[in-house]
Amino acid sequence: MSLLDALGGEPEAQTCSRAGCRARATWRIDWRNPRIHSEDRRKTWLACDEHVDFLREFLAARDFPLETSQLA
Repeated sequence: MSLLDALGGEPEAQTCSRAGCRARATWRIDWRNPRIHSEDRRKTWLACDEHVDFLREFLAARDFPLETSQLA
């Protein structure tokens, strides 16, 4: 048995970024940490409908600039 098999197999390409969630992502959250990232550096988290608010609030509480959009 491979490590990926032990962990439940390959994650889907568009899976929610919330820890433990394997739901299909429908939202995209682009953000950056201004203390360590330049203006042009962005990270992306994907979120399902259930976790989009949680992830957005997690980043906003840290004053990270972010943009939320529906995943195309």
